[in-house]
Order: sequence, then C-alpha cells, then structure tokens
Amino acid sequence: MFIDYAEIEVTAGNGGNGVVAFRREKYVPKGGPSGGNGGFGGSVIIKAHHNLTTLIDFKHKKKFKAENGDPGGSSLKDGKYGSDLIINVPVGTIIKDQETKKIIYDLKSDQSEFVIAKGGKGGKGNSNFATSTNQAPRKALPGKVGESKKIILELKLIADVGLVGFPNAGKSTFISSISDAKPKIADYPFTTVEPNLGIVNYKEFKSFIVADIPGIIEGAHIGKGLGIKFLRHIERTKILLFMIEITSESYSKDFKVLFNELKNYSKVLSEKQIVIGLSKADLIANDNPKKITAISVNNKKIKPFIFSSVSGKGVHELLDELWKTINN
Repeated sequence: MFIDYAEIEVTAGNGGNGVVAFRREKYVPKGGPSGGNGGFGGSVIIKAHHNLTTLIDFKHKKKFKAENGDPGGSSLKDGKYGSDLIINVPVGTIIKDQETKKIIYDLKSDQSEFVIAKGGKGGKGNSNFATSTNQAPRKALPGKVGESKKIILELKLIADVGLVGFPNAGKSTFISSISDAKPKIADYPFTTVEPNLGIVNYKEFKSFIVADIPGIIEGAHIGKGLGIKFLRHIERTKILLFMIEITSESYSKDFKVLFNELKNYSKVLSEKQIVIGLSKADLIANDNPKKITAISVNNKKIKPFIFSSVSGKGVHELLDELWKTINN
C-alpha cells in the first residue's frame, strides 16, 4: 500500500534528575557533596533511506517517544543518557508543522537526517553547588522536559521525468516497457491508483528515473477524479512528459487541459521543461499518418514525438529527447 501523508506526534526523552548525596568514606571527615548529574534525554531524529518508498509505517502508529535520561547517583556518578529514537522515512519526505503547515525540513538525499525534537538536559547534582561558604549544599536540579511536536510527514517522489496524461493514455504500458517497473495495466480509467517509479537504463552506464503519476482529468486541481492526491509528486521531477493518445480528436486541446490543471495546482509545474509524446501509434495505419503540428507552450513551440510502447516505434527517439532535456 502506498501512503504519502501522515500526521504524528514526537516526544524527546526527559533529562534525568540531579541527586543530593554526600561522601560516606570512613576516613573522610565531614564528607563533601557527591551527587551526580542526571543524564540527558534522548532526541527524536528523522532519517531518510533510499530503500523506503512509502509512509505506511505511520498508518497506525502515531506517537513516538525517545528514552528518558537516568537520574544521577552518589559518588559523583552521572546518570545514563537516554537513547535517541531514529524514525526512518523515504527520501523525498518533507517535515511540516501540523499547526502552521510550514516546512521544517526537506529530506532530499539518502541518509540525510534532522533532529526534530531535542532531549531534555539532565539536572545538576549537589556536587555542582559546593562553595567555600556552603560546603554541604542540599540543592539539586530536576531534569528538563524533552521537546514535543506534532508534525506532518509528506512524501514527494524524486524522479527525473514525471509522466502526465489522462487515464488510459498509456503511461503504465510505457513505463513498463522502458524500465523494470511493473504497474497494473488494464483497459479502464484509473488503472494506476498510486505512483510507480521506474529506472530506465539508457545506453551504456547511463540511467534516469521515471515516475508514473495516476491519471489526471479536468478539475483534478480542485479534487475531481483522483484529485490532488498525487499532484505533489510531480513537483520534484526535473522535466514533464505529457502523454496524449494519438487517436485524440485534438491532442493540442488535450495538452492545454492537462497543462492548465498543473498550472492551477502549482506555478512551479508550469515552468518545468516539457516533452510531448503522442502514444499508441500502433493504432493508426502507417500509410495514413496523422498530421502533427507543434504546440505552443510558454512562448515555445514543441513538436510532439509519435511512439508506440507496444511496437517500440519511436521509443528510442523519445528516450533520446528525454535524456537530452534532463541534462540541459
């Protein structure tokens, strides 16, 4: 199951209390203060791992707490520090404050981490308060309370190419034909109900990542169809490949509908580099090719690529264009 959103509460460990104690050795008259300090509480750390792809671990568990520090002991013994709690998430996870919705940190790379809640400091034992005028202090401090926060974890897939198209545009067939991804494929709308990532091995020692985003329909940015549930995943892609069926009555009109949905959702999406592909070329006769004209996008003319994921026609040329655009 693919889950890309979770609300959780994290609490760091409390610091251990400082202790009041005095030396009791036989040959030490009027033994001095020997109370140790409390140990620091453990912190909560969120860490990104490339081998994780979903936030499913947070579907049922919502509260996470690090270990408390131990109190100090006698004979100047400090308390043991509480263990940090490491919460593992997929690369591309954004941490937000639940109340303000502001981004706290963006875990963009593998092994990147962030201390989301700091452990409380340990309290000082009475050995810290001895002075020339007060050689037997009976004062010790309690440990500090660890930080507690309510946060949002929001996953945005990181890919080089994001596939954009209406349901049944052939995105799943395309990504399965060029990579090891195995999406569900069938002849009805919304076959893909969760994003799929595929690694494309391009020529020798070259590769790039393609993300198949579930089908977009007109009104998606306001919640129609699958709504905006997956549009966030397109925001991280370097370029966008718009896929439109070559049998469409007006591929130019279809493109504008798709483009406007992305633009209405996020201006950032409308400013990305774009490649346009007309899919399912195997459905038209080779001796009766469709006249293809360039599409105007952001004051540029983009000539669509004609291809078929089934026959392989035009696929290599399309991959060449994707690779060139990624590296521009």
